[in-house]
Amino acid sequence: MWATINEDNSIKEIINYPRAITVGQVRHPKDIFKSWSWTDLNNIGIYEVVDSSNRGNDFFEYSTTSYAFNSNTNKVVMSCTLTDKPLADLKAKAIAQAKTTANNYIKRFSWLVERLAYDGSKTIPSAVGTYVGDIKTDCTAIETAINGASNKTEFKALYEDNKDSDGNITEVNRINRWTDDTDVKTYIR
Repeated sequence: MWATINEDNSIKEIINYPRAITVGQVRHPKDIFKSWSWTDLNNIGIYEVVDSSNRGNDFFEYSTTSYAFNSNTNKVVMSCTLTDKPLADLKAKAIAQAKTTANNYIKRFSWLVERLAYDGSKTIPSAVGTYVGDIKTDCTAIETAINGASNKTEFKALYEDNKDSDGNITEVNRINRWTDDTDVKTYIR
């Protein structure tokens, strides 16, 4: 990224992608962003943007980006201010997401219900019935874990996998712990 600077060292414009640019009365092609040195770009008022911040996680926090020109380094420093999203909003979003995931797992078998409705002699395989029941139980357990998180730290922990000393996952995070569908794969449509 690049930035143009006003005479008072305030940020005039942030440039995310190379494009033709007019500086003063001169129109420059987009190639200057790749072929010119930083010294040449600086001489016409274009400076490198460097990221000095932690952007956080957009799921858990809002981030506000700000830019400041550092005349000592001839760089524009980008920084982010993080603000926590309200826990109640995060919980509501996570519960809605869990319900959507459960519904997506279950609806792969809706053709069996339709078949039963049209042809009463065909039944829903017991493995599918068991799997659907397990998915509902999984969803309830995830919702209970979400509602049981009393603060942001506990809530974030629901999204962390348990790992052994070598970094191998020993247990998938609570939010993504769903019953395996190996026994019912042949019925998925």
